[in-house]
Amino acid sequence: TMDAVYTKPGYLFRRMQQIAVAIFMEECREFDLTPVQYAALVAIQTHPGIDATRLSAVIAFDRSTLGSVIERLQAKGLIERAASAEDRRVKLLTITKAGAALLRDIVPAVERAQARMLQPLKAADRKTLMTLLSQLVDLNNEASRVPLRAEDALEHLGRAG
Repeated sequence: TMDAVYTKPGYLFRRMQQIAVAIFMEECREFDLTPVQYAALVAIQTHPGIDATRLSAVIAFDRSTLGSVIERLQAKGLIERAASAEDRRVKLLTITKAGAALLRDIVPAVERAQARMLQPLKAADRKTLMTLLSQLVDLNNEASRVPLRAEDALEHLGRAG
């Protein structure tokens, strides 16, 4: 039966990812930003002058696909790319005033989306789920095609030290 699919963790993770993206897109519709574009924009604001390779490590997103994300953000006027003084081949990314304003304005919509994803659960179950998901992601990090790098993750998560 289809239970051979429907009851498996991989299927359930994929379905929740679909649901999470759908909720994010619905809540953030007026901002015309995808979840990956949002993560990239936050990382670029947090790390001004970051290059695409490091950005890939910070948000754990495939470097080859990240190029199109960066191009879209630049086309929307949300980021700028400039050649590095040390290596002209490396492009450094910075957020524009429009990008910073969009990030400031999108926060309530992102928060609504995050809350909606967990809303069907009881408060204690939400906390348990988040703890378990964090553990699974951390413990399986190296199995990812694009692992989150520890030094960048610590800085990104504010757990320096």
